Amino acid sequence: MFTAALVMLMAACGDGAKEKKGSLGDKKVQLEKLKKEAAAANAEIKKLEEEITKLDTNAALLSKSKLVAVAPVSVQDFSHYIDLQGTVEAEDISYIAPANGMGGVVTALYIKEGQYIKKGQIILKMDDKVLRTQLQQLQVQLDFAKNIYNRQKNLWEQNIGSEVQLISAKNNVDGIEKQIATLNEQIKLYTVTSSVNGIADIVDVKVGEMFVGAGARGPQIQIVNNSTLKVKVRVPENYMSRVRVGSSVIISLPDAGKLFNSSISLSSQLIDPGSRTFAVEASIPGGGVRPNTIAIVRIKDYSAPDAIVIPVNLVQTDENGKYVYAVERDSKNRNVVKKIPVQVGESYNSMIEIKAGLQAGMQLVTAGYQSVYDKQVVQIDGETTAFN
Repeated sequence: MFTAALVMLMAACGDGAKEKKGSLGDKKVQLEKLKKEAAAANAEIKKLEEEITKLDTNAALLSKSKLVAVAPVSVQDFSHYIDLQGTVEAEDISYIAPANGMGGVVTALYIKEGQYIKKGQIILKMDDKVLRTQLQQLQVQLDFAKNIYNRQKNLWEQNIGSEVQLISAKNNVDGIEKQIATLNEQIKLYTVTSSVNGIADIVDVKVGEMFVGAGARGPQIQIVNNSTLKVKVRVPENYMSRVRVGSSVIISLPDAGKLFNSSISLSSQLIDPGSRTFAVEASIPGGGVRPNTIAIVRIKDYSAPDAIVIPVNLVQTDENGKYVYAVERDSKNRNVVKKIPVQVGESYNSMIEIKAGLQAGMQLVTAGYQSVYDKQVVQIDGETTAFN
């Protein structure tokens, strides 16, 4: 029995192995069949592509054409500026000096640096002791002269004495009074007052020091009126014919965070032999701005309304001159590159004026222009509305 069962089991296993083997063989046959079908399909696809390429040359060119971006040429106002650096200065600066012309030792100081000063305000007083002593002596002489005159007048009214004596006494009184008046005016000169409204920018003198107005260190007292200010800048001489009184100016004060539109109010006719520059000035409003502040000055020296302006990097140069690349449609309705010679004008802030060669509406190549050539077929990958 056991032997019979073992024979039957081995027979069953043998049949299963044959069944698996048969299934694997079928799969291999099926795989080979599919591979042959795929190879035939690929060959047919390749054949059709070659035939299409021969029949459609435009498609072949497009498949190999370069991608570029374009932007339309437009008309706009164009201005050129000269960018320079200047400084803010006060229009009204007073350097206080002693009115007596000699100065003197300061006995009283009534202001301090940074203080607002009004016109006519007393700034300081100088030592006038000698003059006041003389004034006292003259006052004594005047009292004596008046006494003599009054006595002489009483005698004259009593018909005593002569008219000459009366006149002499009167002249003596008048003479001393004139001396006193003159001396009082001189004493006033020892009191220094301000002739303007403004800020005491410099107060470089103390009580007990000699006040002479200005010394080796500069002015001892300086008063600045900030209500009207100006910006002063030096311009290279090669711009002399293009910068004149009335030229528009944009003034920026970075530290103060202010921006002003102004115009040239003064243009020097003298060229500095060292720097080869000339000075120009433009007024700005006062208030909130301090003298000696750094100013960025943009002087408009050229403008062209309705000009064609493009980015300067689009302009290329060869042995024949300057040119740009544009895109246009050819007779087969393809996008092709066209090399256009141009005549350029002024350039400013990465933009350049085109004097001749371009017209509004042309499509300029703005990306990929470094590696294209004339009459090359291209595809437009992107388009911008206008140049900034």
